[in-house]
Amino acid sequence: MRKVAEIPTPAHPDRRRDALPWQRPKAVEEDPEAMQRVQAILKSPSYLPADTDTGFLAENDLRGVRLQIDYLKPELLLRDHEIEQSIVVFGSTRIAEPAAAFRKVEELRALLEIDQNNGELRRRLAVAERIMAKSHYYEVAREFGRLVATANEGTRKRHTAIVTGGGPGMMEAANRGAFDVGAKSVGLNICLPHEQYPNPYVTPGLCFSFHYFGMRKLHFLLRAKALVAFPGGYGTLDELFEVLTLIQTRKIKPIPVVLVGEAFWRRAVDIDFLVDEGVIDLEDRDLFWFAETAEEVWDGIQRWHVASGTPAYATPATNGIALRQSSLD
Repeated sequence: MRKVAEIPTPAHPDRRRDALPWQRPKAVEEDPEAMQRVQAILKSPSYLPADTDTGFLAENDLRGVRLQIDYLKPELLLRDHEIEQSIVVFGSTRIAEPAAAFRKVEELRALLEIDQNNGELRRRLAVAERIMAKSHYYEVAREFGRLVATANEGTRKRHTAIVTGGGPGMMEAANRGAFDVGAKSVGLNICLPHEQYPNPYVTPGLCFSFHYFGMRKLHFLLRAKALVAFPGGYGTLDELFEVLTLIQTRKIKPIPVVLVGEAFWRRAVDIDFLVDEGVIDLEDRDLFWFAETAEEVWDGIQRWHVASGTPAYATPATNGIALRQSSLD
């Protein structure tokens, strides 16, 4: 009868009974200065594994790798959270909630009472009063965030999340609306040369800090099914006109663009003037519309998608028609 081979004990996945030669430094008896030399080698940046060497990763030649990981980290986490589509909200970081705006005005009025001839204080008060007049948009953005988040109820996997730049003001308001009803929302921060904080209403695990503005812009649009722009400054105008240009040139599939606060936007940007001057076409004027309330914004977005055959949410009225693929390939 053939003898059954004895099976050795499986090797331990981590430990060995006998150390390998390179697990011990060269003996001092063999070279008294060996350990000193080994320490110098271990401390050299060249010995750091490439993925932990921040100095190496920051070099100009590694920009391509940085762009890849700047894209990939949020992409994978958004997939893990099943965020398949989004509604992007832009707006000023300076427009605070009404109570905070009122306090600022009162503070400046008190200072001006003490120093009535201070022209700079008077200017700052005038600006603060205009900010206070626009502070009702904070509540509009907050309510809009609630409406979008509430619309997710009853859906299984196709989550439509509010996505903002993750900062204060209008962005905070939209994230806060989602937070109010216990829904996920996303914040896309950008690394800046000064200290900053994300607003406290972005979902932990869904607030990202981008190195590159370009990659941040890409993620704003990859899942976007609408853009809602509240009154804002350079950043808001930058994002708004980039999206309008991408739609105008059909670089992305058209999405609804809503400008909240018609009086502000008509003075900030004279689109009719651009049409009259011939630098844009009449049809380009129809790439957006104005709204004043959260309900108007949300209703308009839904009607736009129904008219385009891509309803933002599957409902019995639309027979569960699915949205088209990502706006930006």
